[in-house]
Amino acid sequence: MNIHTPVLDATPDREEAETALAILRNWAKGATATEILELDPSVARLIPGDTSVEYPAFSRDYPEDFASDDGYKATLPDLQNGPSSLIRGARQQIQHVGISNFRLPLRFQTRDNGPLTLETSVTGSVSLEADKKGINMSRIMRSFYKHAEETFSFGVIEAAIDDYISDLDSFDARIQMRFSFPMKVDSLRSGLSGYQYYDIALELVEKAGVRKKIMHLDYVYSSTCPCSLELSEHARATRGQLATPHSQRSVARVSVEIDEDASCLWFEDLIEACRRAVPTETQVMVKREDEQAFAELNAANPIFVEDAARLFCEQLQADVRIGDFRVVASHQESLHSHDAVSILLEGETFAAESLDPRLFNTLFHVG
Repeated sequence: MNIHTPVLDATPDREEAETALAILRNWAKGATATEILELDPSVARLIPGDTSVEYPAFSRDYPEDFASDDGYKATLPDLQNGPSSLIRGARQQIQHVGISNFRLPLRFQTRDNGPLTLETSVTGSVSLEADKKGINMSRIMRSFYKHAEETFSFGVIEAAIDDYISDLDSFDARIQMRFSFPMKVDSLRSGLSGYQYYDIALELVEKAGVRKKIMHLDYVYSSTCPCSLELSEHARATRGQLATPHSQRSVARVSVEIDEDASCLWFEDLIEACRRAVPTETQVMVKREDEQAFAELNAANPIFVEDAARLFCEQLQADVRIGDFRVVASHQESLHSHDAVSILLEGETFAAESLDPRLFNTLFHVG
């Protein structure tokens, strides 16, 4: 029979706790080591300066044969799911908390070459209500791994996000998957071909019950300065002076929201749209005739960073599968010690009053 006394069930105040602590210390001073160990070994710490009562000796050998059954696991502490009294700092909602850059091989469907397995970096996060201590981070990974053997699409990502919203009892969530996508590209004149690698990210965001599917692409190209080109030609024409216009490797991060009801927007589709906008993409396989062709291509397509943003915009607006979008362009100047940058937005999805202070530093292609 279990007996519950009102005294034990009640929550004591500070004065009552201090009285109980004094009683326990007085008892411990007259108790034997065995009596203390039988009650609770931690009681030994309540006797100031007393070293006669010690904790039992702990094993320092790893217990390879130990198995944790359900009963044992039920006894393990779980501070992250503890009471709100354990919260440190302000009792404030956290918009996103989770894990970043856990990696695994995932299979993606391509437009032209069937499924392709790529090493993928995954970021998963959920919202945390103000009265909750924390989340169990490993649940995000476990939820994601349930789907890791499938060929990934936004439908599969939605199933994964459903699982961990349910597992973590959250209301908002995000999954983002980053990978390097290979696509074979022909040289300009020599007939050679090689693989260009594109940094791509797929993102599914749920906020207030509304889901948005987003694709990000870093497109790397050469930008020849129109002003420098005109000045170089002026020197040739008026003074017979050989001069070369400055051009530089440039990066545009194109982010698009995919229309829920539209047909599939393939990785290759977005890459080709960027190539139509700015055809001076950096080259993979280059012989002399290709290098000459690239110089001619740049001369035929000189662009300021403002031009680049608007040319990308023109192509994105023409695709009915694309809703809101953002273009962030960086021309990493060979003339100046600084970069020339631009941001162009359409719609509310990517609107922000403040910029990440290091946003443009991330637009750097390392090959």
